[in-house]
Amino acid sequence: MKVTVFSSNQPRHISLARQLGKIANEVFFISESTTIFPGKVNDFFKKTEVMKTYFDEVIKAEKTIFGDINFLPSNIRTLSIKIGDLNLLDRRQLEEALNSDVYIVFGATYITSWLIDFLVERGALNIHMGISPFYRGSSCNFWALYDDNPSHVGATIHMLSNGLDSGDMLFHCLPSFSEGISPFDFTMRAVLAAQHGLCQSIHDRSIFTLKRVAQDKSHEIRYTKNSDFTDEVVSEFLNRQYSIDKSRLKSYPELLRPLYF
Repeated sequence: MKVTVFSSNQPRHISLARQLGKIANEVFFISESTTIFPGKVNDFFKKTEVMKTYFDEVIKAEKTIFGDINFLPSNIRTLSIKIGDLNLLDRRQLEEALNSDVYIVFGATYITSWLIDFLVERGALNIHMGISPFYRGSSCNFWALYDDNPSHVGATIHMLSNGLDSGDMLFHCLPSFSEGISPFDFTMRAVLAAQHGLCQSIHDRSIFTLKRVAQDKSHEIRYTKNSDFTDEVVSEFLNRQYSIDKSRLKSYPELLRPLYF
C-alpha cells in the first residue's frame, strides 16, 4: 500500500508519517515547514511573550506525547516545502506522490487549485483537530477549552472537500481523561487519538466501508480564524489556570462512532 500525506513539520506531524510508515509499504510525506519554536520565532504565530509562554506549554505537551523531531524510516519519502508554497506546486513536482492508494491531509494549509480537485476525486481523508460540526476553523480545541467545553475537545476524521472542514464525516476521536491531566496534554492526546483511529481504520480497511455523514452546520458553536488567536485571548486563558474537571466531561455532544484513546 502507498500513502500520500500532506502535513507539517512539528513532532505530531512527523509522528503521523511514522505511524503510517508502519502500515504502508511507502509513504510520500509532503511537509510544510514552519518554525519549531512558535512564540520564540516570528512565523505563523507572532513572536510575543504571551505566545512564548503559551507555546512553551504546547511544546512540552507535544514532546511528552510524541517525542521530539527526528529522522524518519527509509520507506518514508519526504518533500519539505515552505508553508504557503503547496498551492504553487504543479503536477510534475508532485508526480511520484500522485499514484497512491490513500491520501491524507493533516495540518496542511488550505489547499486550492488543481490539487484540491485531484484529492477530492481520489477520496482524500482529512484529520480536523476539533469536533465538527461544533468547532470548525483554526485552533478548535483551544477554543473548546476557552469556552469551557472540554467534552468538545477531540478530532474529526472526514472526507476532504473544497470547503474548509466541511466534508462528510466518518468518525470522531477523543482523548481519554486521566486525573490531573493538563489542558495542553489533553488537547495533544486528542491528536494521538486521531492518529490511532485513522491508522487503525486504514490498516483494517474499515474506513473504506464507513457510511459518510453530512455535517449539520446549524450545530456550529464557533468558526475561528488564526487572526482570532490573539495575545489578549491567550493571556486571558493562561490567567484562568484552567484545569480539566471530570464533571465537565459528562455532557458530550452527539458524536459519530466515537473512539476514545
